[in-house]
Amino acid sequence: MRKYFLILFTILLFAVTGFVPTPQQNSSEETIAERVDSVLALMTLEEKIGQLNQLSFGIGWGPTVKVSVPDEYKQQIREGKIGSFLNAIGAEFTYELQKVAVQESRLKIPLIFGLDVIHGFKTTFPVPLGEAATWQPEIVEMSAHYQAIESASAGIHWTFSPMVDIARDPRWGRIMEGAGEDPYLGSLMAAAHVRGYQGDLSDLNIIACVKHYAGYGGAEGGRDYNTVDMSERTFRDIYLPPYKAGVEAGAHTLMASFNELGGIPASGSKYLLNDILREEWGFKGFVVSDWNSIGEMINHGYASDLKHAGEISLNAGLDMDMESRSYITHLKQLVEEDKVDEDVIDESVRRILRIKFMLGLFDDPFRYCQKEREEKNIMTSDIKIASLEVAKRSFVLLKNDKNILPLKKDYKKIAVIGPLANNSIDPIGGWGGLGDSADVTTVLEGFKNYVDKKTQVLYSEGCKIDDPSTKGFKDAVNIAKKSDVIILCVGESRDMSGEACSRSSLDLPGVQEDLAKELLKTGKPIIVVLMNGRPMSINWLNDNANAILETWFAGTMTGDAIAKVLFGDYNPSGKLPVTFPRTVGQVPIYYNHKNTGRPGDLKNHYTSKYLDLPLTPLYPFGFGLSYTTFEYNDFKLSTNKITNEDSIIVSVKVKNTGNYDGEEVVQLYVQDLVGSVTRPVKELKGFKKIMLKRGEEKTMDFTIHEKDLRFTAADMKFKSEPGLFKVFVGTNSVDLKESQFELVE
Repeated sequence: MRKYFLILFTILLFAVTGFVPTPQQNSSEETIAERVDSVLALMTLEEKIGQLNQLSFGIGWGPTVKVSVPDEYKQQIREGKIGSFLNAIGAEFTYELQKVAVQESRLKIPLIFGLDVIHGFKTTFPVPLGEAATWQPEIVEMSAHYQAIESASAGIHWTFSPMVDIARDPRWGRIMEGAGEDPYLGSLMAAAHVRGYQGDLSDLNIIACVKHYAGYGGAEGGRDYNTVDMSERTFRDIYLPPYKAGVEAGAHTLMASFNELGGIPASGSKYLLNDILREEWGFKGFVVSDWNSIGEMINHGYASDLKHAGEISLNAGLDMDMESRSYITHLKQLVEEDKVDEDVIDESVRRILRIKFMLGLFDDPFRYCQKEREEKNIMTSDIKIASLEVAKRSFVLLKNDKNILPLKKDYKKIAVIGPLANNSIDPIGGWGGLGDSADVTTVLEGFKNYVDKKTQVLYSEGCKIDDPSTKGFKDAVNIAKKSDVIILCVGESRDMSGEACSRSSLDLPGVQEDLAKELLKTGKPIIVVLMNGRPMSINWLNDNANAILETWFAGTMTGDAIAKVLFGDYNPSGKLPVTFPRTVGQVPIYYNHKNTGRPGDLKNHYTSKYLDLPLTPLYPFGFGLSYTTFEYNDFKLSTNKITNEDSIIVSVKVKNTGNYDGEEVVQLYVQDLVGSVTRPVKELKGFKKIMLKRGEEKTMDFTIHEKDLRFTAADMKFKSEPGLFKVFVGTNSVDLKESQFELVE
């Protein structure tokens, strides 16, 4: 039985949200296989090819999406030429489409409807990078569970999520969609998303799609869609594990990525789609292309035309074509020319029909198309409470000079300043689904909702996010002078991170830092609220602000969550899932790097370093402060020598030595000192989040097994090697206690 929650947290979730995680239930594979074959036997080649074809409605995004069904689409559905739609939204609209499929087509095969539900449907949750900052897989599972409820109630069967790409380059805009830089943390978050979306595949669950398979996060220069080229060992040890974790958690679909890997585009890679995914991992679901990624193999120089691209992709194991229209246009001819075997098409069709049976669509095609349920389940109080809970836990306290936070509740005047202070659009974040800015609580509104009538909340925008104008500075300074404390809300706009949103600078856009410099001159304390979808270089703020709270893009309940945390109703407990560089010139910078023959030493000229920067990042991986303090003592190992059959228990006492109850993420790292290939300076191997009351002390135990020490060795086998290992425990990837043990044969 899975361990979903700490006891205290379980009680909290039951009381506050009513969420109870549900283990997945296995349908009878044999029965489904028989039913799939019975349908397949009736299908013409054209109808088979139709199941492999996914088309989109060009509806865009927004809170009030209305669209009609083109006659062309209706006719294609009747002829069995479409197996799936994306961006078909709403119980009534999907009912209309499904009705054509099951009442007017020859074989009455139901459609499957997909949508990018990345961090919310109507109620938005924090962006996935923020969710990863909770370091609580159970919280992420809960978030995905509620997102599934809203989506399923609006006719959606399938989400193109989770994105599990490891990202070591914050210039890449899609870093906000994943869990950051670490394969261990990323794997746990991937599995949590899959469990939360899929559950037991009731009509309030949706199919997960692990993406982008594979290596998409390693794009050169952080430029989206760019080339990916890395060693097989780095690919297997760093980038591949979260995809595998998603598959092992039961994900029923994967999405092939845009990028090439080792010179072969992922959408045409038999090595990825068949050898690893199906042969090594035993994946039984189906693979969908990313948008026109089959057609884009022409631009890669790997396919001569769209027909050739379809031939490559289907033979490689890519089952469903999203929007290139290669399969529907060319597969029949390719079969006739003996370039594609119909048996290969049959296998892809089987995989897709299997999922439709698992969803219960053959038994009740309209089970997801109930208008009454849609009205009942969208933006409920339970879902908004869950969004608030996740948001609070995603925040990372980066600085708290002289314990200025939590804020005093007796301030007479509070200045809420900045382009994100009364902004209801950008907190929704990239991939905000149908999130409506009218439903978002801004920081200004959150403060006004929170403080009592004796406290006056003053507001000034000061400047725009990305605009050179300083006209608003004067008003902002005047407001600040009248106040006891400044809440400065700065960061990115929602369209500065996400797909196709790579940036060459990680500095605050526009004149936001200049605004902060003017406010500093007032002498009033400055609390920075940072909103963004990626690590940023905020050296000046770190040196001069009194406190900094990283809030990412926190979603619908942004303002309420920020107010509650700043005033101490919730003690921040988030930890960074990704390293924050001092400047873009340090990129890529990540904690689990390799050593060199000349490790960096500022006192030695001929070592690996920059002449104009410290060796360290601004904030390391795993970093995050609390309103209280924690002390680590009595660090010990149960033994200093183990065999392959043994395990070692690592224990440490953690004490809350501050003035507030609080949560701490206790982190375990290991370093393999000598290997048949060079090994990282440390690797995350475990963590536990614990609640400690003021003055309370607990002993935390971690167990290390031989399997935890495995890697891709010189012979390309995944195994451990005998030798010495360092083990570290602490509050982040830098501030650690260490010991040593030996693995012997």
